[in-house]
Amino acid sequence: MPEAEVVNYWPLLGIPIIVIGFVLRFNPMFVVVAASLATGFLAGWDVHQVISSLGKAFNDNRLIVIPWIVLPVIGMLERYGLQHRARLLIIRMKAATVGGLLIVYLLYRQIISAIGLHTTAGHPQTVRPLVAPMAVAAAERQADLDEDGIEKIKAQAAATDNIGLFFGEDIFFAIGSILVIQSTLETYGYQLSPLNLAMWAIPTAIAAFIVHSSRLLMLDRRLGRLPQAGGVR
Repeated sequence: MPEAEVVNYWPLLGIPIIVIGFVLRFNPMFVVVAASLATGFLAGWDVHQVISSLGKAFNDNRLIVIPWIVLPVIGMLERYGLQHRARLLIIRMKAATVGGLLIVYLLYRQIISAIGLHTTAGHPQTVRPLVAPMAVAAAERQADLDEDGIEKIKAQAAATDNIGLFFGEDIFFAIGSILVIQSTLETYGYQLSPLNLAMWAIPTAIAAFIVHSSRLLMLDRRLGRLPQAGGVR
């Protein structure tokens, strides 16, 4: 009988290294690199093979990490007054309301998500440095807000981004969610192409836009009725 092949389980020690590193709140980049090095060395690779493998993985997935490389730039812009400038822009626009502003952003978010550019906007990229400060500035001109009211306006800005992304990205037929839906339907005997599924996502996105826009207009009305209420109810 042929001898059973011996499986080397030592490379799996990279997994507990990641778990322990995250539990101890070490730098995530350091933890991942340390786990990768440990896994490579325990698998019998030399230094050149390990470094080459890390470089190849980074190069193959460079489009995924691009948004994270941009984050330090956004942080620097915030430090040097990006939020303040965004507030001043809205203050100078006398006709701007929080509902109107967020409706425009909702439309923008759905359109860019529908064409596959969903990572060009989001909570860290646009909501925190731009949309939320602008929405708060518009709301403060409509009503006298307390801290709770300001936080609710920020939550509305974040929710608008979520809704625009969620209902807009399914129109892009190459997104992962469309492929999951296709494979699920296929198990039940429904043969649909990703393009067909994406086309059927358009009415849902339109309905989501109408419903959320109505909610934002209702927010404007509530703010207009409560000029000195000290918050958004």
